[in-house]
Amino acid sequence: MLLPRAILFDLDETLISAYGRPDVAWLAVAAEFSEALAPWSAADIAAAIGAFSRGFWADADRHRIWRQKIGEARRLIVAGAFDSLGAGGGPLPAADVLHRLADRFTAYRDEQMHLFPDAHGVVDGFRALGVRLALVTNGAAEAQRAKIARFDLAHRFDHIQIEGEHGFGKPEERAYRHALQALGIEPAEAWMVGDNLEWEVAAPQRLGIHAIWVDGTGDGLPPESTIRPDRIIRSVRELLPGAHAAGGGDAAIGDRSIAAPPCPPRRTSCMIAAGRDRTR
Repeated sequence: MLLPRAILFDLDETLISAYGRPDVAWLAVAAEFSEALAPWSAADIAAAIGAFSRGFWADADRHRIWRQKIGEARRLIVAGAFDSLGAGGGPLPAADVLHRLADRFTAYRDEQMHLFPDAHGVVDGFRALGVRLALVTNGAAEAQRAKIARFDLAHRFDHIQIEGEHGFGKPEERAYRHALQALGIEPAEAWMVGDNLEWEVAAPQRLGIHAIWVDGTGDGLPPESTIRPDRIIRSVRELLPGAHAAGGGDAAIGDRSIAAPPCPPRRTSCMIAAGRDRTR
């Protein structure tokens, strides 16, 4: 397959690690509060928060509203999780303790956030080859702009589109059309690359965009899904099969053409499946 004229990149869990493994993150943060949260164990707390969080974020309308206020959302999630824990009659920590737990999780996420090793090299490589590039990300304007600045991404893209700045985001059709219009590109000439099966695969495919799913954990597509990506990769570096490691972990560009084989019909990781759970 020849290079596309344009690529729309997602940000979180595509170019940077921001929300991966929430179970591990909650376990680490809950352990820091072990004395204040007794008699609940860190494992019990992390499990309860994970369960409540999955339900909280599963509603698309709620997700759209509260991802703009992620800190407040985490306070609600922690409170709801402890309500569930206390339903059997167990003691509940004071509200200020729960607020501190939620706020510490937000700080912990910020501390652990990092750029994926080959992200700069891949983006710079496509740009050097004349591919038009857009960064299309959901979330609050201030938070997403801070990530873009922190990881030196702004000058690498022809168009940056943040949900909180534009008033619309993925999976709304106009989010993709707006980005394509800004680049002067038709849907069939573009790729969408990201980790969310609904936002970066199903929705752009409906417009005729070639959709590439980043399966960062390597778990494969969930068996209950009805979504089939045009291609599955573990990291964006695979988009440049001729690349070799350069200084600082960036990728150097090799072949101008890119092979993008379709999913084999019987391969487990390419089964028809639904979107990945990405609790925050």
